[in-house]
Amino acid sequence: QVQLVESGGGLVQAGDSLRLSCVASGTILDLIAMGWYRQAPGKQREVVATITSGGSTNYADSVKGRFTIARDNAKNTVVLQMNSLKPEDTGVYYCYVLGRRSYWGQGTQVTVSS
Repeated sequence: QVQLVESGGGLVQAGDSLRLSCVASGTILDLIAMGWYRQAPGKQREVVATITSGGSTNYADSVKGRFTIARDNAKNTVVLQMNSLKPEDTGVYYCYVLGRRSYWGQGTQVTVSS
């Protein structure tokens, strides 16, 4: 059974940085990609950044140039470095892993005050 555990969320001021980590326990079969999604209050969950098993990355336009996603396949870990945070980055951030099956973490709250 694969479980994803996120950490690193918190309350910060605009312009600050945060680093989110997600560790996957268990064996992920046929890993395709790992990524981060977020859900702001009253809004749908949206993709923030993804990274494939081959290392290709994609970012939402709203975070390009500010966020960086990286992964350590051997450690089943994916991290999201978030710089120059803005109030609109506020939300619950979810780790996502896609392989033969898909998995979601429980979410970690990120709050950016103006």
